[in-house]
Amino acid sequence: MSEEKKKTAREIIEGYDGPPVRIMEVCGTHTHEIFRLGIRKLLPKQVELISGPGCPVCVTQVGFIDEAVYLALECGVTICTFGDLVRVPGTEMSLAGAREKGAKVRIVYSPVDAEQYAKDHPEEQVVFLAVGFETTTPASCLAVRKASEDGLTNFALLVANKTMPGAYAALKGSADVFLYPGHVNAITGTELCESLVDEGVSGVVAGFTAKELLTALAVALVKFQEGKPFFVNAYPRVVTREGSREAQKLVADMMENCDTEWRGLGIIPNSGLCLKKEWEAYDARKKFHVPEMKGRSNPACRCGDVLQGKCKPSDCKVFGKGCTPQHPIGACMVSNEGACSAYYQYS
Repeated sequence: MSEEKKKTAREIIEGYDGPPVRIMEVCGTHTHEIFRLGIRKLLPKQVELISGPGCPVCVTQVGFIDEAVYLALECGVTICTFGDLVRVPGTEMSLAGAREKGAKVRIVYSPVDAEQYAKDHPEEQVVFLAVGFETTTPASCLAVRKASEDGLTNFALLVANKTMPGAYAALKGSADVFLYPGHVNAITGTELCESLVDEGVSGVVAGFTAKELLTALAVALVKFQEGKPFFVNAYPRVVTREGSREAQKLVADMMENCDTEWRGLGIIPNSGLCLKKEWEAYDARKKFHVPEMKGRSNPACRCGDVLQGKCKPSDCKVFGKGCTPQHPIGACMVSNEGACSAYYQYS
């Protein structure tokens, strides 16, 4: 280790001559940044980077899109959503397709923006599509709390927020090392990741700059050669062991865990979030009596396998052919954080 400390992170990566290792970029932003910065070109052949389920749009189930389309077309609500979700295919159509049929679909930049839109348009019923992990969930809770304070009766959430612990457990054997998403750990802290070491799960929390990503990868390679499970927080300027207690409390006060479906991973127990009973007036499923929708993805799309690290996007027979950013067949090609989008754009 003393000799390794004298080397730069890049030298450690380029000079790695240890056993084969699979490192999963859990975060979609990591996937894109590693491509954009050219870091993949530095890796020895025995170091393989694979993508994981860290893109919230990508792991959102097809049935959720169907629910949103139902709300827009059958219930006449105004859908407020992040831009990426508009073109994600549902069973029959995307929200873009619903908009062509007259549905009201508005792009917003935050849940609070959606709440403000509802406040400014009391004649419309407004539903915000709440997707994402621990990073974005607090903002959805804030929007609901603000709607309550403003006395709004025309605002609700269609919730598909997810938590990462269940995904880590489901993917336990998919990679040798997880590259943990720094922004999620900024909220959750590192206690969970530390505890996973006892289950044989190794990982490094990584930031998003070139220096931070190189450092995290170098640390992963050095520790992997020691031959035992490990955890390292390589993003200490942002991530602490306790995380954001305020954000954690806000979510705990307003939401509770539930079983939920992940695209490619199936239903993971207690990995989803839903509004507690005292906030159910803002639950779009209950408010508009949305029927249960299973959803069916295009059988030609291998997005689910990509999210599990079972294949690279380029292994999918429709990648870059029938499926492109202009005409996506799967969510991984739509999202700005999607692995297929990164492979198409950079490789």
